Amino acid sequence: MNIIAYIKTGCPWCIGVTNYFKEKGIVYEEKNVTESPSLFEEMKTLSGQTKAPVVIIDGYMLADTDKDAVDAYLSTKQ
Repeated sequence: MNIIAYIKTGCPWCIGVTNYFKEKGIVYEEKNVTESPSLFEEMKTLSGQTKAPVVIIDGYMLADTDKDAVDAYLSTKQ
């Protein structure tokens, strides 16, 4: 499974999503858009909006999401 999480520093929803991945032992790539203007532009281009987190799981995008939505989506993949 290929997972990319676009996050912002200090964002409670982003912290929830990344903690969820860590608790479940799910490998993911983290892209902090607060630290990188180019990553912020990449997230905006992909998602069409500026809110984080944006999580892409095997090409499926969950924009402006939270851990509950990620969990619900992943439960359909098993």
